[in-house]
Amino acid sequence: MSEQPDIPDVLRIAVAQFNPTVGDVAGNLTKARAARAEAAGQGADLLLLTELFISGYPPEDLVLKPAFLAACLEAVDSLAADTADGGPGVVIGFPRQGQRGRHNSVAVLDAGRILALRDKLDLPNYGEFDEKRVFVEGDMPGPVNFRGVRIGIPICEEIWNDLGVCETLAETGAELLLVPNGSPYYRGKVDIRHQVALRQVIETGLPLIFANQLGGQDELVFDGASFAFNGDKSLAFQMSQFEETLAVTTWKRTVDGWRCDGGPMSRIPESEEADYRACVLGFRDYVNKNGFKSVVLGLSGGIDSAICAAIAVDALGEERVRTLMLPYRYTSEESFADAEACAKALGCHYDIVPISDPVEGFLSALAEMFEGTESGITEENLQSRARGTILMAVSNKFGSMVVTTGNKSEMSVGYATLYGDMNGGFNPIKDLYKMQVYALSAWRNGNVPPGALGPSGEVIPANILSKAPSAELRPNQTDQDSLPPYPVLDDILECLVEKEMAVDEIVARGHDIATVHRIEHLLYLAEYKRRQSAPGVKITKKNFGRDRRYPITNRFRDRA
Repeated sequence: MSEQPDIPDVLRIAVAQFNPTVGDVAGNLTKARAARAEAAGQGADLLLLTELFISGYPPEDLVLKPAFLAACLEAVDSLAADTADGGPGVVIGFPRQGQRGRHNSVAVLDAGRILALRDKLDLPNYGEFDEKRVFVEGDMPGPVNFRGVRIGIPICEEIWNDLGVCETLAETGAELLLVPNGSPYYRGKVDIRHQVALRQVIETGLPLIFANQLGGQDELVFDGASFAFNGDKSLAFQMSQFEETLAVTTWKRTVDGWRCDGGPMSRIPESEEADYRACVLGFRDYVNKNGFKSVVLGLSGGIDSAICAAIAVDALGEERVRTLMLPYRYTSEESFADAEACAKALGCHYDIVPISDPVEGFLSALAEMFEGTESGITEENLQSRARGTILMAVSNKFGSMVVTTGNKSEMSVGYATLYGDMNGGFNPIKDLYKMQVYALSAWRNGNVPPGALGPSGEVIPANILSKAPSAELRPNQTDQDSLPPYPVLDDILECLVEKEMAVDEIVARGHDIATVHRIEHLLYLAEYKRRQSAPGVKITKKNFGRDRRYPITNRFRDRA
């Protein structure tokens, strides 16, 4: 009679919320090996990595390239061979070519081989997700026997919907649910993840470990904040948000099933801190992963450029940030003083480059053609375009990425100039409404987020926070000359963009109907500008680009 293998009563599971880079298969494999070595050093039996870790997430159309899929499989095979050393097994996500098509898959590695494969059944196809475009559905999964413990591995979306994946795993003998995720950040997302996980814990009675990716990928920010619930619905552990880390958790078999007997209980930041740290992480990874050594931005003395400068210094350090004051005849002495004070507080490089000569040159070149017309927005936009051209020249000369600084309120209504202040490679505040920009600026003046490279204290001068915002394109101009007060504008926009509310519903909140119609019209009209804008960090549930895809040619208006 053959001997039955010992069934363990203790399982030490390492959860790694690491920062892969899409397409960097070799680099991601190196990260996976580093995580396994760290887990082994802490006595772990199993390492849980995140969804599509080997490829980075989301890989989008990269998975259509057979050479890319082959490189990912080769990396997984290589990592599987490492497990012949008797150290921790590994759960890792990767894209693979199956018989029916390409799959979003997870491999369980142990004893020098791929022990099991699981293919994602529930492919999300909404908001920022587009998985049905490049992947085919897998089969309903069963548990994997890992060293005598039956582990269920639902992949990300499979716990968010009600296709019965977790229930099936429980019915077929799973003792623990390990969930690799690529769940992007938006405001309040941690609470939503907890609710989703708890629903599955209640349904199955099983403990659930939720491992989430960390890092920025184009517009998306993955915030980590991995966690677990015991079978009795108590929070087993909570890992930190916005920090690359690994935690080894001890699970013990009890009469009521597996229970966590040790793990971190990290603080989850409040909304302003979380939004600010998401902007910093997304900006840092975009700059670094795309190989930029430095950045440059126009520092006008206004709130938007000031917070962008603060984010840049916090993300990259003062030595990698260059700011330019680009004054014209309408630039006030107050703006000069505020811009210089902001640059000095942040410690970054500051130059003054007047734009009078280029603007006057444009006006002179166009004088004959424009003769007999009134000066107006066209001439104002020449100022913005002169600034944009100078910033792009500095970028070309020194290799610095231009940071564009328009907020979501401005991007919504087209209060921005194509080939002017919209010039740039990345916008860290693209998904923040104006009042949120003020709130985050005030928070940053009183706090230094963990991992920030910038200084403490007031980095955005108080006068920038208190003065009326202005583009300073004509004498005594303020934004409210052409826009409603920002608290009013932001509420209307949030109703139209995030909530897709009808005009009569918005009016019922106390807004003037003519104002709502005007803002709706401007929102639709500015779609062509947004299509040409730089990418920026996703902060809200519905950002422009990935989440909100409206036609440019669009005659619909809600005439309620």
